[in-house]
Amino acid sequence: MRFHKKLSFSTLLFLLLPALLVAQGKFDVKGKVLDVSGQPLIGVNVTVKGATAGTITDIDGNFSIKDRTDGEVLNVSYIGYVAQQVKIKGQQLLKITLEENAQNLSEIQVIGYGQKKKVTMTGAVVSINTAELLKSPSPNVGNILAGNLSGVSSVQYSGQPGADNPEIFVRGIGSLTSANSSPLILVDGVERSFFNLDPNEIESVSVLKDASATAVFGVRGANGVILVTTRRGDEGTAKVSFTSSYGYQTPTRMVEFANADEWVTFYEEGLKNDGKSPVFSAEAREAFRTGSNPLIYPNVDWMDLLFKKTAPQSQTNINISGGTKRVRYFTSLGSLYQDGLFENYDSRYNGNFYFKRYNYRTNLDIDFTSTTTMKINLGGRLENRNQPQVDDQSQLFRYLYWATPIVGAGIVDGKWITNNSLYVPINGNDGLSSYYGKGFSNTTRNDLNIDVELKQKLDFITKGLSLKVKGAYNSIYNHTKNRSSSIENYKPWYKKDITWITNTPASEMNDIVFVKSGDEGVLSYGESFSKARNWYAEASMDYARSFGDHNVTALVLYNQSRAYYSSSYTEIPTGYVGLVGRVTYDYKTRYMLDMNMGYNGSENFPNDPKLRFGLFPSVSGGWIISEETFMKNQQLISFLKLRASYGVVGNDKANDSYRFLYLPNSYVTGSTGYNFGVNVTTKLPGIAEGKIGNPVITWETSYKQNYGVDVSFIKNKLALSVDVFFEHREGILASKKRDPGFLAMNLPVLNLGVVDNKGTELTLKWRDKIGKLDYYVNMNMSYTKNTILFQDEVLSPFEYQWATGKPVGQKFGKKFIGLYYEGMTDNGKTIAQHPGNLMPGDAVYRDMNDDGVIDANDDTAMGYPNYPALNGGLTIGLNYKGFSFSMLWVGATMTSRLLEETFRVPLGSTQNRSLMKSQFDNRWTPETAATATLPRASFASIANNYDFNSDLWLKDASYLRLKTIEISKTLNIPYLKKMGVSQFKIFGNAYNVLTFDYLKIADPETQTSSRPTYPTMRIMNIGINASF
Repeated sequence: MRFHKKLSFSTLLFLLLPALLVAQGKFDVKGKVLDVSGQPLIGVNVTVKGATAGTITDIDGNFSIKDRTDGEVLNVSYIGYVAQQVKIKGQQLLKITLEENAQNLSEIQVIGYGQKKKVTMTGAVVSINTAELLKSPSPNVGNILAGNLSGVSSVQYSGQPGADNPEIFVRGIGSLTSANSSPLILVDGVERSFFNLDPNEIESVSVLKDASATAVFGVRGANGVILVTTRRGDEGTAKVSFTSSYGYQTPTRMVEFANADEWVTFYEEGLKNDGKSPVFSAEAREAFRTGSNPLIYPNVDWMDLLFKKTAPQSQTNINISGGTKRVRYFTSLGSLYQDGLFENYDSRYNGNFYFKRYNYRTNLDIDFTSTTTMKINLGGRLENRNQPQVDDQSQLFRYLYWATPIVGAGIVDGKWITNNSLYVPINGNDGLSSYYGKGFSNTTRNDLNIDVELKQKLDFITKGLSLKVKGAYNSIYNHTKNRSSSIENYKPWYKKDITWITNTPASEMNDIVFVKSGDEGVLSYGESFSKARNWYAEASMDYARSFGDHNVTALVLYNQSRAYYSSSYTEIPTGYVGLVGRVTYDYKTRYMLDMNMGYNGSENFPNDPKLRFGLFPSVSGGWIISEETFMKNQQLISFLKLRASYGVVGNDKANDSYRFLYLPNSYVTGSTGYNFGVNVTTKLPGIAEGKIGNPVITWETSYKQNYGVDVSFIKNKLALSVDVFFEHREGILASKKRDPGFLAMNLPVLNLGVVDNKGTELTLKWRDKIGKLDYYVNMNMSYTKNTILFQDEVLSPFEYQWATGKPVGQKFGKKFIGLYYEGMTDNGKTIAQHPGNLMPGDAVYRDMNDDGVIDANDDTAMGYPNYPALNGGLTIGLNYKGFSFSMLWVGATMTSRLLEETFRVPLGSTQNRSLMKSQFDNRWTPETAATATLPRASFASIANNYDFNSDLWLKDASYLRLKTIEISKTLNIPYLKKMGVSQFKIFGNAYNVLTFDYLKIADPETQTSSRPTYPTMRIMNIGINASF
């Protein structure tokens, strides 16, 4: 495969050269690192202070560092434990004991435009680190977040290779639409996508949830912020880590369709119930039942024919980190290959889905002097996506799901056998017709990200003052090749029915011959290009200083960004500009006060300072009660902190493709117009205003409160964190619902919506040891509830139809009360008039307004929105003598799916499409009247039985899923140690392993809509990791 842009030799040299570092000494230092119970700790970092030497402990906790001198100091650190410094005293064997720090309060937490110690955090922030990310074989970082972080929901709708990005929300939906509620995502402080980063190059993913954490982002902070921080090198000898894994993908659940006999049975039953004659001969019925003539009367399981059982996946990464006191580096190279599920029947090309990704990164830290430092980040990826060439990618799986088991025999001896309507008089859907022989589309993408940051300490002015400037550049280049073609097909005939064949012997009358139609076309060639680039600039002054027990920090920051060609070459660049301010204070790390401010604007709004720019302030405080004197003599509570915050943030997103909301949309031409001149039969094109502009439009404003408590018990073994939040959002961007037709144009976007959102989050952690067994249990739960207070709704006379006062995305439909039978009543009342004449087995609905007629006025609120209100995750893990086990369970409830199209209407609206197995098994018949749950087969009753949205088609989409499981073993192999391998681990992990749910017919995370997508995937994976 060729890429238009490749890494040059000089770039590769830049990536790898920093690893060439050496150091010298005089004697070997050996030691052993243990925990407080005397158990060895594996993988502890042991480095020499002020030198490049360093190593990690082996499976027995042992380490050895060559050529050291007396008096040097060892830095000993391990995640979750208190770091130590140990002085070397001669050649004695060192025994070092690390104390566990379950709360890890000295940990540095990434926040907007800075960092803070976790112990002093007053806002609502959660994070996940590299170790947790790497436990999942999913190559998409966004999907790994599911169930790991409280207040964060990540829902994956598709498993398509390279197109499996989830939909992520922070604390639910706060605006009127889900599209307007997506969070801001920053990688190393710059707006970028993080879904296709290699998890090996990520240090942490932090999610900022409340206003105190997001106010610095101002007009873009209302929906929460995701901060991704990439890894950096530490001082010490080069550490090399190599990881390689291989696995298989299988669908979590495939839709099960009826076979040929069931399809024909249902079809003929429908005709009979409608008083019509059958269309299939006795010969055809018997052949469909027995499968005796699969060419003329086929029985094709299209899901089995078109999809492979498994598709391979492989991932490899090598990273190197280390450095001197002056230069530290982290370099990573990674690759991913994901194959698709489609069977490739056309040998001329690969028409399957697949995705290839090559990630690269080098992060450098350079200390020019003790006061002048620089950070340089160079990262990016090369991607290649392949997919079948179809008329409309968004409808590919819709057409596949429409495939009829009796129309076409599929691929037989390398030939495409289609339907002969002489024998099967159904103009149904052949599963191959949507993509087979049509070619392929292949897209190459090149992403490049460059960051340069220079920091200068200004202690000569005043201690703790520093100046920082930062610049970033991103570019994306896409090249798509479209290769289109056609292919021949063959129609089966009995010889006796072919008029141009004469003198056929009687014994050959029922022989089958194939008549060719169409020709194999030459692959045509077409290509398209697109690119996008943007830059970001930032300058800031930081101040951090302690005055005895008083600790003060301050930040003033200016930033600006510019994005070009995000959609097309003619698009006007997008820009943001803003100021950030922050002041924090704490006394004895006991009482904390933070004040944050963002002053920024969006060009989506009028060029009026009051409308384009806004001030977004926040204030938060914390009190560590456990540091008070009156808490010192008790043993139960190890740590107790109270937090509270209030702030104002904005949202400039509008569910509208037009950027400049204050201007009228472009005038559009139409095919109709006016008659001028002598020849009045000729119409000249007219123009019309596409949309009215709103000259006073501005951002959505969100007022947020957060109250939290963090508490630890029993010497930090048990930790509990609880947050309660309230959000009031007003001025939500939306168009008026009152749209008089005489305007002949779309109404403008206004600041008219009001939504309240509130919820509770809980995180519970337990970690302990039993002998040599280290185990932990982590649980998180999040509950969110939003309510529409105003959306300019045209209110129905019936209050039960109002969307105002209900959640965003509330579903409406009719109340299904049962399948009709003679003498049926509605709670003692006569059944209302339904479309058509009700027959036994038809759907019956409640007459909500008691007018005796079932119509639109009987729709009422039903079920829950698509997005679950209650989410949770449960992680269980243990470590024992180099053996590790962990599993993550993810659950969601208070969510519903409304079945549509294929999932609802048997044989479809045209009566010639697919039939789901559940639709056949659960239909009403006179024999199953007592147990049936779905209406009878009837084409005349489609309007009544299937067209109405009702809770008959509403399904509980709650689920409990074993999201991730991993088992690993660190091996102690002397031969590998002699080769320089300090740690060798084998592992197996899996993703989307088990699912317990009520939906059954499809994966509960997918949308059962008229646009079904590539199935979500289960991944089973094995691999190795070696450290040098």
